[in-house]
Amino acid sequence: MAIPTMIARRALGYVLRQQAPGSRQVRSIHGGITRPRIAPQAIGQVAAIRWRSVPSDVVTKVYDFSEIKSFADAPSKDRVLIDVREPSEFAAGYIPNAINIPLKTQADALFLPADEFEDKFGFSKPSADQEVVFYCKSGVRSSAAAQLARTVGYKNVSEYRGSWLDWEKNGGKASKP
Repeated sequence: MAIPTMIARRALGYVLRQQAPGSRQVRSIHGGITRPRIAPQAIGQVAAIRWRSVPSDVVTKVYDFSEIKSFADAPSKDRVLIDVREPSEFAAGYIPNAINIPLKTQADALFLPADEFEDKFGFSKPSADQEVVFYCKSGVRSSAAAQLARTVGYKNVSEYRGSWLDWEKNGGKASKP
């Protein structure tokens, strides 16, 4: 499963604005390279710009079922368990003490000011001092969310990569709203 398009577009836009503010050298081909909506002769000019991966020393802490179970059984004010699935998925069951921030439909959630976030979601925005632990259904969206959180400025970012499927497989108790 790929990163949802909206998250990818917003995250890419944010990163590009940070890396090259005001630059006219950065381009995105609307419609993709196979069906571009720009003049074919411009593709060569756009494709000539290359991005290179930069090694990162950022290591994401990854939790397993037993650790997440202990977090669910004994919540801490220093840690927030964040379910990034859609509200309908969350309503069907979630890990106890998790909050729901659906990043597919609310991709800008972590970029919102604290007061606007609270108005939108009905609970306080996790602070940069707290550890944020992301999970979803299978680990794909949670990895994207963790990367997005680091981009926004969260320093203590973790993942439960087994996510909801692992939680269910191991007999984890489900909460419902």
